[in-house]
Amino acid sequence: MKTLNIVVLVLLIVGGINWLLVGLFQFDLVAAIFGGQLAMLSRIIYTIVGICALYAITFLPKIAHFQHVNHH
Repeated sequence: MKTLNIVVLVLLIVGGINWLLVGLFQFDLVAAIFGGQLAMLSRIIYTIVGICALYAITFLPKIAHFQHVNHH
């Protein structure tokens, strides 16, 4: 499970950097690499990053528990 969490976080970081580039420079790195926003491979990458974001919601209770344990 730890490996999955690391992969999810790495993909979320890549997705976040891509959004940063879109916001600052109107440059979509994923689209540039994989053939445009509507290219099937780009859409797959966007979908995988979105699924990772949904999965990362499960980190919140773990973080809250960790913070609670460390404050007592």
